[in-house]
Amino acid sequence: MRQVRLAKDAMDRDWADPDLDLGAVAAHAGYSRYHFIRAFKEAYGETPGQYLTHRRIERAEDLLRTANLSVTEICHLVGFSSVGTFSTRFKAWTGLTPSEYRTKHVGRGAALIPGCYAMLWAGGFRPPPGSGTGPGSGKQRNSGEAG
Repeated sequence: MRQVRLAKDAMDRDWADPDLDLGAVAAHAGYSRYHFIRAFKEAYGETPGQYLTHRRIERAEDLLRTANLSVTEICHLVGFSSVGTFSTRFKAWTGLTPSEYRTKHVGRGAALIPGCYAMLWAGGFRPPPGSGTGPGSGKQRNSGEAG
């Protein structure tokens, strides 16, 4: 049970990683994929895939209510790689499409957070791989105006 709990903690920590897959989580627990699915479902009442989807949708609900981001941006921030899959699973879980959910819930509370701040906070602004603008690349991101 301890290994399953540690794997669940890893899913809770890395839920937004689109590359998070069953094989990696099962290996973290030291189980085969199929044994891990059975053990996780016995412990938590749902499969690891269902659990991860629900975590991502809960986060998407929060962003739809609070951030001025497009559905596509939110889809990718919460770890889905396909807007169609995201929308289908979101509707199955909430009964509403992401756009319907936003329409229903925006305006109940504080103003929306500007998208640029939400993206920065969520880590959405990352240099593309191989861009040479990361730490240690020797290249600067600005044009050097600040001297």
